[in-house]
Amino acid sequence: MGINNIDDNGLRNKLFQTFLEPTKRNKKEYIGIEIEIPIINLNKEAVDFEIVHKITRDFKEEFNGFEVEGIDYEGNIYSLRDKSTDDMVCYDCSYNNIEFAMGKEEDLFTINERFLNYYRFFKSKFEEHGHTLTGMGINPYRKYNNEVPIPNERYLMLYHHLKSYPNYGNLMDFHEYPGYGMFSSASQVQLDVPYDDLIDNINVFSKLEPIKALLFSNSVLLEDHEEYACFRDLLWEHSTHGINPKNIGMYDIEFDDADELLSYLESLNMYCVMRDGLYINFRSMPLKEFFSKDKIEGEYYCKGEYKAIEFKPSLDDIKYLRAFKFINLTFRGTLEYRSVCTQPIKDSMSVAAFHVGLKHKINELKELFFYADVYNNSYSAGELRKLLIKAEISDLIDEDGLYALAEKVLGLASEGLKMRGLGEEVFLKPLYDNLNNRTNPGKRLLDSLDEGISLEEIIRDYGEVG
Repeated sequence: MGINNIDDNGLRNKLFQTFLEPTKRNKKEYIGIEIEIPIINLNKEAVDFEIVHKITRDFKEEFNGFEVEGIDYEGNIYSLRDKSTDDMVCYDCSYNNIEFAMGKEEDLFTINERFLNYYRFFKSKFEEHGHTLTGMGINPYRKYNNEVPIPNERYLMLYHHLKSYPNYGNLMDFHEYPGYGMFSSASQVQLDVPYDDLIDNINVFSKLEPIKALLFSNSVLLEDHEEYACFRDLLWEHSTHGINPKNIGMYDIEFDDADELLSYLESLNMYCVMRDGLYINFRSMPLKEFFSKDKIEGEYYCKGEYKAIEFKPSLDDIKYLRAFKFINLTFRGTLEYRSVCTQPIKDSMSVAAFHVGLKHKINELKELFFYADVYNNSYSAGELRKLLIKAEISDLIDEDGLYALAEKVLGLASEGLKMRGLGEEVFLKPLYDNLNNRTNPGKRLLDSLDEGISLEEIIRDYGEVG
């Protein structure tokens, strides 16, 4: 037991209060959407950060409801928020990647209208300066960019953590892309899920991950690993975030109840805390080990260098627990679905539409997967996901059966959206197109290149709003 007398019950209670208790307060069915989008210099040079900063200031002038939320160490804006809508425009990890974090709403049309309004402004301004935006999960011009983190506490700490993989020796097979957060982009959805429905949602949506890989994959690492349509999975898995594999990817068990979910949370690793406004990074370690120690040795950033520091663990440090599961419990009492790559811009709402529709069909989905041969007789959901992030489907998989299952899943998503009576099922059209053509945006990119279509043309196409 550590100096703070933190026992297992204290840790378990704190995890419950932080992650599960908030779900008991959910009354409405709000939707939150975050869309990360790569910035591209059309001159095949590094993104000009001065142009990024200027356009950010221009956006604030044009959309005067937005207020400065964050300024980096060099005096540049990296985050803006509109208090009336709670919409945020910010930069994710670096100034190579812009993020639109939309305030919660009850319908997708409202979110889509505001998102496209912001997107059109930024895209138009960037194109005045020889840059553009596009809907891809990995920046197709990443090799030209400078991998420089946003100079603020959070992102300097994060990059420092990801670069520390040599310190772990041969613990695991690390990749050599510690700056992947600066060139990879996701489309994330947060939904209010009541406490009583939490376990079913996590269990059933976990089984959806292979189908999502089949329909949404859009992260091609050009020139390096073009056998993958969704290389993002491997970027997380083989980084310092994946030292404890339970911190990333899919859940490897099916939960019977909230107690089992809490036990899973207890098994996660921590790697950072804050003290006196400073982020402290330390060697990734399991929660129970962290709270068993009297003191932890770490590092913090100060004026261009990292300095050693010791600190005492506190139960309040739970708020710095950073898991990057495909399905994450958040402090807001929501479930965050984060396994989908950024989609072609005109298809952006398809991600949220898919999840919102299926949230209303949990029981039907559960039954569907119970009888799905491709799951029960062939592969686990985790094994199938690893196979389906590749551009070509293995001959060992029943492709016809797989797409038949995907069609049934999309049918349930459509039914769930129709139950809402808002017409949101229209946003599923690009997924039906992917299904009917047995493709996804990543595979389509690779096929287009093979057909002689230029990367520049694909970038323009994936960046259009339709």
